[in-house]
Amino acid sequence: MKFSEMPYERPDAEQLKADLSRLTEELKNADTFERAKEVFLRYETLYRHIDTLYSLAYVRNTIDTRDAFYDGEVKYWNRAFPELQEYMQAWNQAMLDSRYRPDFTREWGNVPFLNAEIALKTFSPEIIPELQEENDLTQEYEKLLASAAIPFEGGVYTLAQLGPYKRDPDDARRLAAWKAEGQWYKDHQDALDSIYDRLVHLRDQMGKKLGYEGYTTLGYYRMGRNCYTKEDVEKFRAAVRKYLVPVADSIYREQATRLGKSYPMSFADNALMFRSGNPKPAKDADGIVAHARVFYDELSPETSEFFRTMTENQLMDLLSTEGKAGGGYCTRLPDYEVPFIFANFNGTKDDVETMTHEAGHAFADWLNRKRIPSDTVTPGMEGCEVHSMSMEFLAWNWAEGFFGDDTRKFRYSHLADALTFIPYGTMVDHFQHIVYEQPDLTPAERHKVWHDLSEVYMPWAKLDGEIPFYSEGEGWQRQHHIYSSPFYYIDYCLAQTVALEIWAKMQKDPHDAWETYMAYTMQGGSRVFTELLENAGLISPFDETCLKTVCETAHTWLANYDLTGIV
Repeated sequence: MKFSEMPYERPDAEQLKADLSRLTEELKNADTFERAKEVFLRYETLYRHIDTLYSLAYVRNTIDTRDAFYDGEVKYWNRAFPELQEYMQAWNQAMLDSRYRPDFTREWGNVPFLNAEIALKTFSPEIIPELQEENDLTQEYEKLLASAAIPFEGGVYTLAQLGPYKRDPDDARRLAAWKAEGQWYKDHQDALDSIYDRLVHLRDQMGKKLGYEGYTTLGYYRMGRNCYTKEDVEKFRAAVRKYLVPVADSIYREQATRLGKSYPMSFADNALMFRSGNPKPAKDADGIVAHARVFYDELSPETSEFFRTMTENQLMDLLSTEGKAGGGYCTRLPDYEVPFIFANFNGTKDDVETMTHEAGHAFADWLNRKRIPSDTVTPGMEGCEVHSMSMEFLAWNWAEGFFGDDTRKFRYSHLADALTFIPYGTMVDHFQHIVYEQPDLTPAERHKVWHDLSEVYMPWAKLDGEIPFYSEGEGWQRQHHIYSSPFYYIDYCLAQTVALEIWAKMQKDPHDAWETYMAYTMQGGSRVFTELLENAGLISPFDETCLKTVCETAHTWLANYDLTGIV
């Protein structure tokens, strides 16, 4: 079924509560495992339907945030979901207490029970009002960014549409675009500060109501972290500072030499990889999708069937348009056993990277779409990001069809960007830990925290006031995850480290790299993150030797890569 044909009707929240309660009681009263399993499968059907309806409303709202109907539907879900959680948590408790738990575990493993135990630690009816307000504030932030109308060179642009100008080879034009973007954020500084301040205090209050020190412990539980701790993340951040920041620093020093710039460079100059311009796709959006079909047809029978399903059923919305929410994502439509890809193509290399990244998520979801229980379709977010970031690298052998004459530029800049991203992403995580440890920081104090961390994690960025929004430590406000998904961002860094392992395998044997990717991906969420890696023969990013090795391998590759004729 095509996405546009999928029906949406607001469900009756009270009826859903009654249905969930009835199923919970039936599970408690089941007199055989066969009966308990039958009840469980009916719960799965209801849960998948709820998830599908919410996803339809959310996707259609983000495609056009001005659409009054779906704006209202998302507001409805903002209120309904926290109330439904009480009934879903009662179900989780009944599963944990079930006399048939050993039977369920033998059939589906222990991960669903481990996740249920964690989920119970994230909720109490007492925090429903805070959850509802948190949803509203996140939607307010998304709508604010989607409303951006930035004047530039006689035109008016959204944040995504301004992207190509922020990478323009002309120094003056590029700097002007960065300043125009920064000024829009500056003009909305009070609203951005206010939304985040309210979110931080709401989350801190939720954590304390649930008996935690504040939000951090609750935040880790909400992210579903089931195999590593805050201390493990701190060790990873230390390894990033030790091994990766120096490598990223050397990449930017070489870039400054190519551009004829003094080091450290401005944010605008850091955005230009080559004096002749950053790599650009050789095709428009339709051409990118057409070549992606070639890529997936040739990669494997599974990817071919997957991508043809996506295109034939119009399960992608890719162009940047007025009123569209920013960024890109992949979500599931469980009733139809298909994913959906959302993006904001703007004519930069990001279009190809976003296409392959979100398709990595979508393929993993599609490959595991029939798994029972639903929460074993995908692993935690760090595990999911391995699917997407690795898929970006797996597309390298088809890069010429995407980039034409810019293929060499693309491969160099893609790997360089992967390495330089990790310090930034780790800084996002470090920033959030400080913020939630000190929730009463003023907006100005939060900006100073970001500014100070920038000097540690991004020494290549000149903080001289040329672009005040960035140099004054406010650039974190453009990072959607900080507002909407606290503590998510380190997942990208962990996953990028693993994706670099797969990239390294590609340099020796592309078939072996693909087999490793499939061995990892076919497990869905049936194991915790570290076990998924071990089963696929991959090293955990929490092992310091992992980051050390991929840094050395990638740095050597970049140093020896042939850039002859490219300036």
